[in-house]
Amino acid sequence: MSTQAPSPQYVLGLDIGTSSVKVVLLEAGSRAVIDSQTQETRAEVSSPEGEQAREQDVGKIVSALHRCVTALPRERLRRVGRIGVSGQMHGVVLWKSKEGCKWQRTDAGFTFQPVETSHLVTWQDGRCHREFLASLPQPDSHLRLASGFGCATIYWYMRNRHQFLQSYTVAGTIHDYVVAALCGLKKPLMSAQNAASWGYFNTRCGTWNLQILKDSGFPTCLLPDVVESGSIAGKTTHEWCGVPEGTEIGVALGDFQCSVYSCMTEETDAVLNISTSAQLSFALTRDFQPPDRPDPTSSIAYFPYLDGMYLEVAAALNGGNVLSTFVGMLKQWMQEFGLEVPDPTIYTQTINSALSVADTDLVVQATVFGERHLPSRLASVTNISPSNLSLGHVTRALCRGIVDNLHAMLPCQRLAESGVRRIVGSGSALTRNQVLKQELEKVFTLPVVYRETVDSAVGVAMVMLDRK
Repeated sequence: MSTQAPSPQYVLGLDIGTSSVKVVLLEAGSRAVIDSQTQETRAEVSSPEGEQAREQDVGKIVSALHRCVTALPRERLRRVGRIGVSGQMHGVVLWKSKEGCKWQRTDAGFTFQPVETSHLVTWQDGRCHREFLASLPQPDSHLRLASGFGCATIYWYMRNRHQFLQSYTVAGTIHDYVVAALCGLKKPLMSAQNAASWGYFNTRCGTWNLQILKDSGFPTCLLPDVVESGSIAGKTTHEWCGVPEGTEIGVALGDFQCSVYSCMTEETDAVLNISTSAQLSFALTRDFQPPDRPDPTSSIAYFPYLDGMYLEVAAALNGGNVLSTFVGMLKQWMQEFGLEVPDPTIYTQTINSALSVADTDLVVQATVFGERHLPSRLASVTNISPSNLSLGHVTRALCRGIVDNLHAMLPCQRLAESGVRRIVGSGSALTRNQVLKQELEKVFTLPVVYRETVDSAVGVAMVMLDRK
């Protein structure tokens, strides 16, 4: 008597980004993405704090998430076995633990809506200026504190709008909030990845700097409980848009770590992503421990990863945004001559011109936006001669400058000495630019393979699939 093979199970991956939400269904057996949906959140809101503030409406983010999930095939959602959640790091949302959300039945099944939550203050928030950060107590952490970090933002409210904080009982990242809502958690859980991105968290001992925070009057009651990255936070308390009640959910993870996980197929891979900015990273050995204090002059940071490991990361502020600035400059020049040329046309012509130039002796220091460890080092052009002023020479030199900056931050020799055997290149600014690829392969002598993009939603689904 034959028996029917069991139906394949799926993992649902959610990524709550700065401007959009993406969800994917990963088939457990093949590890293939079967379905995916993306929705822009359009959640930006104005703030009384002015232009430096960056806030978003939590309700709009959750609505975009529901639209994504309900657009997936319902028969597959019913066979989801786990859910993984990642999202924009550093930011903070506050809510009341008992009234954080309200579940309701809709045509798509049960959904939840935020109740009495604050706006999300995102990682882009700039209200914590340098002088304000310098006035805060020194964290016991190997990572630098910056504006947009959760603890720094709470400090700002503590000093400037203290009454605001008294309206809430808990806080977390936006993806911590989603996990807490789905699991019905009275107090949110936070992964070590997200805790490190908030500041005032020691990754060696896995604890908040509670004494330092208490001594300065910080409302430590708002802080989530921290658990190991990759662990299970709980189970869904309701059927959710077709996903069964009782489905396991992982604690929310950082979008950067999940994007790396999505394309680092071997532990000896380094991952280079060039989109708006650029990041080059690789996994360190399991016995590595970061230094006790950050070095403000270092171009390297150490991000907690999984299973007690760290990523060594060169996070450059200069990537595809440099090329966008160059295209914008050319467009403005042409407008001054009375010519209107679309951006895609300008971009295509700059690349085609550079492909006709095999090499150039023009030198471009491409740090248009400075760097965190060298904020005053801006861009420059040197070694100019009559023979290297063509569009092709300038574009190739600009692409070379972007790569040279990354190499200065994290040299190829350092990668090789650390056991890296190849570089996985990704990101729209890199994979669509043949000149940037050519310059990358000249400067970094390790083998390079390319993927269209890194994907945090896929990465977090893979993490959940690989957890025992």
